[in-house]
Amino acid sequence: MSNVRYVYGLTSALLVGGAAISLMTGFPAGAQVAQNDEAMMDRVLPLEGRPASFADLTEQLQPAVVNISTRQSVEVSRNPFAGTPFADLFNRRGGNNNNQPQRREGSSLGSGFIISADGFVVTNNHVISPDNRARLEEITVTMPDGTEYEAELVGADAQSDLAVLKIVADRTFPFVQFGDSAEARVGEWVVAIGNPFGLGGTVTSGIISAVYRNTGQGGAYDRYIQTDASINKGNSGGPLFDMRGNVIGINNAIFSPSGGSVGIGFAIPAEIAAPIVDQLKAGQEIERGYLGVSLQPINDDLADSLGLDRNRGELVQIVTDDSPASRAGLQPGDIIVGVDGNEVTTDQTVSFLVANIDPGETIPVSVLRDGRQVTLNTTLARRPSEEELAQQQQTFDPDSEEAMDPDEMDDTIAEKLGLQVLELTPQIARSLGTNPDTVGLVIGAVDPNSDAARKGLRRGDVVLSANYQEVGTVEALREQIAAAEADGRDAVLLRVQRRGQPPRFVPVRLR
Repeated sequence: MSNVRYVYGLTSALLVGGAAISLMTGFPAGAQVAQNDEAMMDRVLPLEGRPASFADLTEQLQPAVVNISTRQSVEVSRNPFAGTPFADLFNRRGGNNNNQPQRREGSSLGSGFIISADGFVVTNNHVISPDNRARLEEITVTMPDGTEYEAELVGADAQSDLAVLKIVADRTFPFVQFGDSAEARVGEWVVAIGNPFGLGGTVTSGIISAVYRNTGQGGAYDRYIQTDASINKGNSGGPLFDMRGNVIGINNAIFSPSGGSVGIGFAIPAEIAAPIVDQLKAGQEIERGYLGVSLQPINDDLADSLGLDRNRGELVQIVTDDSPASRAGLQPGDIIVGVDGNEVTTDQTVSFLVANIDPGETIPVSVLRDGRQVTLNTTLARRPSEEELAQQQQTFDPDSEEAMDPDEMDDTIAEKLGLQVLELTPQIARSLGTNPDTVGLVIGAVDPNSDAARKGLRRGDVVLSANYQEVGTVEALREQIAAAEADGRDAVLLRVQRRGQPPRFVPVRLR
């Protein structure tokens, strides 16, 4: 099983790591510089020119660059109805045990580098983190000489896509160190070593194409060093070295219409990665500041419509309920132009600035509102996990025919009522045009053979109560089903609201 990351909606393969040499750089003879300004020529054309070879430093650094492979247990369904909301329910009725999910072995490949003599290894989180259907069983680190070692996961951080491993072995390992990526300049030479396509130690070279490149994917860590050193699938987690042999980046993604390298690769800057790696290595939990807004960068059209300068600020689209932003008074339509005294730009986004401030700190947030600048004092909270953020941002399309996740289905409710229900979050309520304070359950799917379907219930209807009792949780509805059965009743009385209509009572027969 291979890991793939995506940039600009195009295939983005696992990336490389590498090493570089400390020779002077320069332009070929005859290069045109600053309209033949002799003083400029003296400054930019060093005497030694282009490196003759990367061999010496590669030889020194390559022993610390490793291949990483994982063995994973992947759940595979043998059910012909797999992917439909009631696949499990149909299986139970049929009594066919051959349709039960089975686990099969999967794998992943990537790169990494050793950062200490006792065998701590840095890589990307997505190299060692299986998807929702898989369970991580084993991590193997392979040295350049082919020696294999078992490794343990010390810590991982999905938001920055970083992970730290520890090789299980009583020996001393060669290692490399982080450099200062803040000193990186466009045009400097870099070298990468990694595991493209599982080929083992592969060395590529190039230059820094851009520093602090924002790919438009959003988030606190959409801030990369861009390089044209060849980076391909299988190379994620490997180091990007400067000319002094220091790790200035961790290769992470590529821009690729074809799936292969086209000379646009992205590496997590060392100045971002190193502090997170230190915390993961020490077993500490990563805590980041959290504001609670959904933002859109100011593009030319937005700037023209709002009368703003280009590349300044970010437009607030959504303010999360009960968040630091809502408590501070931020509103949709505000344009955040400053965070804690730092100007918001394309290279210095709101997400990046906020994530690098400790939770609990009170900071000024400058916004443009109705043509004037307003400063709001905001006490940041702790950034939720990726799962919690996904739940906060969850939307619901009542007209969608997309199958619901079987893992979200309650067996009792599905079997007895023929319904799949989800708890009604404020985000889902807004997407349904319902008051965000509404308490209830939203119907995600209806078994077409159920009494609920015959009574006209459908996806997007909101169940407000059962047997006159409020049902704000799945457990509450399950309890009312059990109560009805205990009383010898053959149906449950649901109170249901459909968008644009008043609530109505619907008796649904139990099965």
